[in-house]
Amino acid sequence: MANIDQVAVNTIRVLAADTTAKSNSGHPGAPMGMAPIAHVLWNNFLKFNPKNPNWLNRDRFVLSNGHGCVLQYSLLHLFGFAVTLDDLKNFRQVDSITPGHPEAHDTPGIEVTTGPLGQGIANAVGLAIAEAHTAAVFNKPDFTLVDNYTYCFLGDGCLQEGVSGEASSLAGHLQLGNLIAIWDDNHITIDGDTNCAFTEDVLKRYEAYGWHVVTVKDGDSDLAAMAAAIKECQAVKNKPSLIQLTTTIGYGSTQQGTHGVHGAPLKAADIKQLKEKFGFNPDKSFDVPQEVYDLYAKKAASGAAAEAEWNQLLAKYAEAYPAEHADLLRRLKSDLPEGWEKALPVYTPADPAVATRKLSETVLSKISSVIPELLGGSADLTGSNLTRWKEAVDFQPAATGLGDYSGRYIRYGVREHAMGAIMNGLAAYGTILPYGGTFLNFVSYAAGAVRLSALSHVRTVWVATHDSIGLGEDGPTHQPIETLAHFRALPNCMVWRPADGNETSAAYKVSLNHKTCPSILALSRQNLPQLEGSTIEKASLGGYVLQEVEGAQVTLVSTGSEVSICVEAAKQLAEQGVKARIVSLPCFEIFDSQPKEYKLSVFPDGIPSLSVEVMTTMGWEKYTHEQFGLNRFGASGPYLDVYKKFEFTPEGISKRALATIDFWKGVTTRSPLNRAFEQII
Repeated sequence: MANIDQVAVNTIRVLAADTTAKSNSGHPGAPMGMAPIAHVLWNNFLKFNPKNPNWLNRDRFVLSNGHGCVLQYSLLHLFGFAVTLDDLKNFRQVDSITPGHPEAHDTPGIEVTTGPLGQGIANAVGLAIAEAHTAAVFNKPDFTLVDNYTYCFLGDGCLQEGVSGEASSLAGHLQLGNLIAIWDDNHITIDGDTNCAFTEDVLKRYEAYGWHVVTVKDGDSDLAAMAAAIKECQAVKNKPSLIQLTTTIGYGSTQQGTHGVHGAPLKAADIKQLKEKFGFNPDKSFDVPQEVYDLYAKKAASGAAAEAEWNQLLAKYAEAYPAEHADLLRRLKSDLPEGWEKALPVYTPADPAVATRKLSETVLSKISSVIPELLGGSADLTGSNLTRWKEAVDFQPAATGLGDYSGRYIRYGVREHAMGAIMNGLAAYGTILPYGGTFLNFVSYAAGAVRLSALSHVRTVWVATHDSIGLGEDGPTHQPIETLAHFRALPNCMVWRPADGNETSAAYKVSLNHKTCPSILALSRQNLPQLEGSTIEKASLGGYVLQEVEGAQVTLVSTGSEVSICVEAAKQLAEQGVKARIVSLPCFEIFDSQPKEYKLSVFPDGIPSLSVEVMTTMGWEKYTHEQFGLNRFGASGPYLDVYKKFEFTPEGISKRALATIDFWKGVTTRSPLNRAFEQII
């Protein structure tokens, strides 16, 4: 190695040791082992401008083995991003911008939130799809606005997680030549040597996926071989690439090559010998040689110059293609086209009963032409989820004859988890609004990705059809009982269960307008009537009074397909002289964000309330005095028979409404929304 390269690599290694030692927590092994490839990639290949981490045509860097984030934080600091030495010293401390795993909204220069293994490489597939699509839409002759690469570091753990295989399989099919993954092949996981559980031939697997594969045997010092491997991969335009890089975990430590250096800081004596070995003062911590700062400052300056040149190209593009230019700038602000909501369909009770999955298809068909960044797909359930509008073109390599990269519909195959993680990458790119379809029950397959959507503050939309026992004959394996409670408990995630056409339009309106929150739209298989009293405006509040009755004795509260059954139950109760008001609560999260005065107008004092939903009753205690739900698995059979079996009928609801009134008779009922902690700000 040239001396300055050697100093730079060892600086990264020593910073990793110092940072984890200072916090007495973290993973120094992978950063120390991957310091050489990080230096080669960032200093010689990666395209970025530290002064503008959001430059559209920057290369994307994803650290899928996110436990090694000290490596990424060190690189961000050394190359001039807004990450200081003090930030490194505050690694893993409360309110620092250097958390224990990379979080996109916390740290400038972090593209996606990683940590759970396998997610990052799947995110990288999404970023690569987004680049290919954006380039196909906006690039013109003599105007190559978008041509960036996505690079991903990943480890043995990432390769063992199923989500990485799902995503990598799809990436190979899609021929994403703009994706280059670098595998830290150090043969170590937490349990020890990978031989204890991971002995497959990874390269053959990736070749079978349709990837280009390269091996670099000396990942500790052969910088020339690393650079040659990256160049080779860049030249392969019709396949994603995987570089197998054999490294020594914790290189330089007395524990190098063992799992002991994976997830624990180095001891003081080990750090002392490490610094002496690498020519650093053992009495100094966080000591960065000025020549390293100078070297990386040159790279940063070249990135700033590259963006300045790109900005000149963009200005000329604006003159030649003003409409495309305006569309691109709008997308980069995450703004939707002005007035897009006018395309949302509106319904009256005179309109026929329609399944909300079909109503969702109508929405997508209406808005697809007015929201050009909308890019969707389904996990092999297109005909069931109804997620593809009629004129849609599939996103496919042109060589397949199945579509092209300008297409806006992705055939994800039977890969729910990968779809979720890929959508996170699509959303993170900055020019795309992604949605994906599967059955509600199988969003649970992708729960890890949905959680990261919420944590990452990205806008993704799940079209989750077949939302209940109403799907009927497929039975308990497909009938979600706990799924809504699970995702309603997830912070920063909207769960919608619309009851009719207006509520379906409202679900899309709020979900698409919300820039920093994922949404799950739970949609029915069975037809539902258009309700008297529903409007897009009222449903957009998350919950509202569908039918008010003076002198009401009970409030029936419901979501989705059960709302219309409550309407029928209220009619039966009225025949018995019992007055029931009806509340529709399609989205807990949005309703909770409304002013307390409004919420108490929906759930007032003095009236006992009963919730009705063919799901677990967990969570409903927050809103109602009594809960009627399904705290067991469903049953296989025609859906009306299944509803009847569990008494989700007008008669069954009426019976429980009367029991609620009787139980609370003579008691001064307070709204469940009146809570002690409501007073704490």
